[in-house]
Amino acid sequence: MARLLVHVEGETEENFVNEVLAPYLYARGFSLVSARLFGNARQRVRRGGIRPWAAVRKDITDHLRGDRECVAATMADYYGMPQAWPGRSQAGAPAFSRRAAAVEEALAADIGEAMGGGFRRERFIPYVTMHEFEALLFSDCRRLAEGICRPDLAPRFQQIRDAFETPEEIDDSPETAPSKRIEGLVPGYQKPLLGTLAALEIGLPAMRAACPHFSGWLDRLLRVGVSRAASQAAGRPCR
Repeated sequence: MARLLVHVEGETEENFVNEVLAPYLYARGFSLVSARLFGNARQRVRRGGIRPWAAVRKDITDHLRGDRECVAATMADYYGMPQAWPGRSQAGAPAFSRRAAAVEEALAADIGEAMGGGFRRERFIPYVTMHEFEALLFSDCRRLAEGICRPDLAPRFQQIRDAFETPEEIDDSPETAPSKRIEGLVPGYQKPLLGTLAALEIGLPAMRAACPHFSGWLDRLLRVGVSRAASQAAGRPCR
């Protein structure tokens, strides 16, 4: 059985992992799924936000070394990621569809190098969203509206969604990022509460159907979970 810790940048992502992602993975063979804010943000006055990579890398590698049966992951957005994170400053060159993946590959390579020889690289599975967690909520605009108790806004959300090929492409301007678009229609939008309620209403199958990059990350998690369960059943160590 696989254990997963997802290192996240904010309370909204933390709630998403614990309340939406965890039940989905428990039903598919994982024994433990939890989230940790980057840099143990509970001890900081300002929660959330992306810390310098050196501090985040230490969190991840400490956990991987401390629990040799675990899998670690990240949920961080490209939009707010510091340029000094691995791969971030070079990621503007590839086509849009490759940018998040390019950063993920650089993060995975950096963690693999830090962990040294013998580390099984499938134990670290980073996920980079392009334009905030809220992009996933546009996977089903009717359920988004119902989840935040504003069914009247479904057509307005759908109008935003229809302007892009996928919800993951909803743009990254400070004024028109996904959360800003929701806030513009829902004054007082509370990301951790309403974002989680909407995600629960929408469900992961709808998000997977609409968001191919997100779905690919879940596929990688599920493959590792199946592989580790098979190794443990056969009595082989999972390093």
